[in-house]
Amino acid sequence: MTTIHEVAEAAGVSISTVSYALSGKRPVSEKTRLRIEHAVRALGYEPDAGARMLAGRRTHIFALTEPLRADTHAPTHMAFVLATAVAARRRGYDILLLTDEQTADGMNRVAASRLADAILVLDVAPDDERAAIARSVRTPTVFIGIPDDPEGLTCVDLDFDAAGRISVDRMADAGHRAVTLLGQTEVSYRKSNFPRRLLRGVEEQAALRGLDVSAVTTGMTTTDPVAVRAAVSAALDRGDRAFIVHAADDVHTALLGALAESGLHIGHDVSVISAAASFDTTALPVPVDTIPLVPQQSCEFAVELAVAHLETPRPAPRIHLIPPEYRAVGSVRPARE
Repeated sequence: MTTIHEVAEAAGVSISTVSYALSGKRPVSEKTRLRIEHAVRALGYEPDAGARMLAGRRTHIFALTEPLRADTHAPTHMAFVLATAVAARRRGYDILLLTDEQTADGMNRVAASRLADAILVLDVAPDDERAAIARSVRTPTVFIGIPDDPEGLTCVDLDFDAAGRISVDRMADAGHRAVTLLGQTEVSYRKSNFPRRLLRGVEEQAALRGLDVSAVTTGMTTTDPVAVRAAVSAALDRGDRAFIVHAADDVHTALLGALAESGLHIGHDVSVISAAASFDTTALPVPVDTIPLVPQQSCEFAVELAVAHLETPRPAPRIHLIPPEYRAVGSVRPARE
């Protein structure tokens, strides 16, 4: 690997002169600068990230801050990480992944060192401390998710509120007067904002349509199949025949198994909707209507916004909501008089 010493020797200048020419910290004569650039090209020298940044050049690195907690559902989160990495690589950028649960520390370090051209934020909390950092740093930042206070931020995400409202409307149109929501873990509702947004959409639309809602979490930190089956049994005892599921695939499997054991036929006796599903619901033992959460949609959009922000410093902040798509396969019973 070529060193700065070899570049200095080939150009006939001091090491500090090479550093000044590459960083732009001090003026260098045009003749000397051209000689140094010729040596850099001839030797294939790659200045370090710091020198490139000081020269005002891009590092072609995006930092991706994604807290990995003990309760994190790894398949879902890694799907978003992979989708972001693929979208960034397609545009010539690499990803620096910051996974410490104390994500604010990593984000501050990256912003202070100017190691990354932009920062992408995943798994957004209701009171996310990274929001204040994003407002204070010069590094363009895009949130894949929306905190409670999005003032001054650029955010992109599925419209989870709308997904909840659509799910309730489908159940109400089918004649259901009560619905059970099988949701995320209790920790997720405290530390992530997307489950709360979908729950809000369900509850607000249910109030408008006159439906009773029973919202059930699926465990403290991990999904508990026993708890899911108990919740399904309680719902059936109440007379509920409508289930909206916003959870991982194992919750769906437990629900479908409990309904089958009760002798109920999905799409006839009981209705099931998978809302904001981040996995392939076609792999379930019974087809269910789905509002998919497609990581590629929001991650591609976020990367596009980050690249655009590099061209337009300090663009106007905005929340970009991706409209939900309802995919019907017959798991909601037909409307009845």
